[in-house]
Amino acid sequence: MKTEKSRTMALNEESNQNVAADAEETGEASGERTLEENFALLDQKIAQLENSEISLEDSFRVYKEGMELLRECSAKIDTVEKKMLQINQDGTITEFGI
Repeated sequence: MKTEKSRTMALNEESNQNVAADAEETGEASGERTLEENFALLDQKIAQLENSEISLEDSFRVYKEGMELLRECSAKIDTVEKKMLQINQDGTITEFGI
């Protein structure tokens, strides 16, 4: 029982370290926008582009900003996918496979 409790504590500590590292890598710790915030901004960009009153120059600018947001979202999703782990019944950690 004690070894199982020790293993659980070690896994929790490792998980906390991974969460901190993930936040640092994605910029969430430094005030960078979250994935959800980027999606909301993308929705705003789409609404701007759908407006028939937008000038050609503004539409190019908004499109460029939207593509940059999309790249940021894609990079964050890729980071999360690479970090996903699966804890097996015996307590070992392996990469999560679909």
